[in-house]
Amino acid sequence: MSESPERVTTEDVEHVASLARVDLDESEAEAFPDQFADILDYFAALDEVPETESEPELVNVMRADETREGLTQEAALSNAPESEAGYFVGPRVS
Repeated sequence: MSESPERVTTEDVEHVASLARVDLDESEAEAFPDQFADILDYFAALDEVPETESEPELVNVMRADETREGLTQEAALSNAPESEAGYFVGPRVS
């Protein structure tokens, strides 16, 4: 990666670590500036990617809803193992 115009310093790393409430030892704080610089270079590379055309308009490919006759209460309850007063009866929950 190319060098960033504004180099990330160890002080910058320590500042970000303190904001994030992350404890870094000295060796970690010295290793992060190069890693941060690489990450910032990746973002700079993304800035150079040309914009694409906008997404095409989305089209609803689902079928239209159709109203149909539903089951009668008797038909819905016809296979129920147990019913009472037009309702399904299930096991008691204690």
